[in-house]
Amino acid sequence: MRFRLPRITDVKDHIITALLLIIAVSLMVGRHQGGLNNLRKVSITIFSYLEEPLSNVRVYRQALKTNTQLRKQNILLLDELSRLRAAGQRNKELRRMLQFSSESELSLYPVQIVGKELNQVTHSLTVDAGTNQGIKKGMPMVSADGLVGKVIVTAAGYSKIMPIYHTLFRVSAKLQQSNAYGIISWSGESGEIIEELQLNYVPQTTEVDTGEVVVTSGLSNQYPPDIPIGKVIRTEPRQGKETQKVFLKPFVNLYELAEGFIVKFEPDTSIKKLNKQYEEILE
Repeated sequence: MRFRLPRITDVKDHIITALLLIIAVSLMVGRHQGGLNNLRKVSITIFSYLEEPLSNVRVYRQALKTNTQLRKQNILLLDELSRLRAAGQRNKELRRMLQFSSESELSLYPVQIVGKELNQVTHSLTVDAGTNQGIKKGMPMVSADGLVGKVIVTAAGYSKIMPIYHTLFRVSAKLQQSNAYGIISWSGESGEIIEELQLNYVPQTTEVDTGEVVVTSGLSNQYPPDIPIGKVIRTEPRQGKETQKVFLKPFVNLYELAEGFIVKFEPDTSIKKLNKQYEEILE
């Protein structure tokens, strides 16, 4: 069987149709080329305007993420800084206590405050030393700044301290420069932070300067002499009295106090016996 090629006359219509389609497509593309170019330009313009806001959104989101990380790091750094400052303050206080202990001629036993009750009238402290450590009732408590109070109750490993801010606390004291004597007490009135003590029975004729230091006198046989108590902030005359009120700011701040020393000081028994005999005579 012989294969016969199609004649041109047989496919003429198909060729003409294909040529017409090619020409039509070319005309369409050519006709709309300007529109396509315009559409392309508009698209490029729109994207150019949108590119900056979209970029800003990305930058803003990245900035928020970075800011959150920086805030976390800042909190950690502040916490670390606070701990370092506290450690530095603690180290400074321990150095002061060590220096005070080495320079003092008193028999000192170091204690830490494990409890505070600061309720305006019956202030008290609890320290981590008691009868097992040789602590006895009546022994004074001091810090590197000055007098804190005295032991009023003891147990095996703990003691209760009556601080200078107590309505029942009394101590014989003297003005260091004028050498005038009086009795320290606390009225129970307190400010926001700073408390005031009163030095009573100081003669009106005694000139008392602001800033003068008040120390224990040692006359009561309950406290060693020359323990700093505070400094004078003002004086008030008493109408119809021969004495004046001297107000002083204590050196010790109970609110910040964390440790101190118990002074292993006991009254001279011979003086106690003498006082007892005197009281019996008066009776």
